[in-house]
Amino acid sequence: MKKYFVFCKDEVMLEALSDGSCCIPSAEKAPTEKKPWTNILHVTFPDGEEAYTYKIDMPVTDNPKYEMCGLRKSYYRLSKDSYKKAGKCYELLYWDYNTRFCGICGGQMMMNTDISKRCPECGKEVWPQLATAIIVLIHKNDEVLLVQARNFRTNFYGLVAGFVETGETLEEAVIREVKEETHLEIGNIRYFGSQPWPYPCGLMVGFNADYVSGEIQLQKEELVAGAWFRRDNLPQIPEKLSIARKLIDAWLDNPL
Repeated sequence: MKKYFVFCKDEVMLEALSDGSCCIPSAEKAPTEKKPWTNILHVTFPDGEEAYTYKIDMPVTDNPKYEMCGLRKSYYRLSKDSYKKAGKCYELLYWDYNTRFCGICGGQMMMNTDISKRCPECGKEVWPQLATAIIVLIHKNDEVLLVQARNFRTNFYGLVAGFVETGETLEEAVIREVKEETHLEIGNIRYFGSQPWPYPCGLMVGFNADYVSGEIQLQKEELVAGAWFRRDNLPQIPEKLSIARKLIDAWLDNPL
């Protein structure tokens, strides 16, 4: 029996269990009809488990055994291990869709290994690419800086974040993004941790940093609000699935 990570757009198919919980479907063959154009990818996870993943054109609605769930919402429905593996599968499907044709000669790319493609015309090879981003919690005495980005779906406040540019170190990206988005000077940058972010293919690298100088001047193209907050006056903060929330929770759990 192999697990099948089946996606329709940004929804993953879950199998309902008798106790009311759910899991990733396991079966001897694909649990939905395979179309002529369906490309089923073989996936090997870091722990050695193997699975398959593919996309369907329409969500499954006529089988009581299965239900569709947004990938973000599946964080609260699946084990952390299954959620992380679902994220990897989603990233691979995104990569597969966006590398159908060779960027050199325009030929159709063919799978070469489970995680690479090769153009049979010119030999160009491609592998899944990650978009690396930094995210930082800035400390000022007993306060931290929280901001609200224009692209946030709700009114929660998060952290300064942005993509690492070519030729930058992670620490240089932290300093630049903070300066660009808030005009603040920071120092004492400390690595916190990292998190795969499959929306659609990111790696978030988290840091703590200390305020040095400056007044908040928001980059209006990116942010709609930003301020210093104490533990007793926090606004709505990110969901627990994000590294932003992990940074904030670590600060809340360790008062000085």
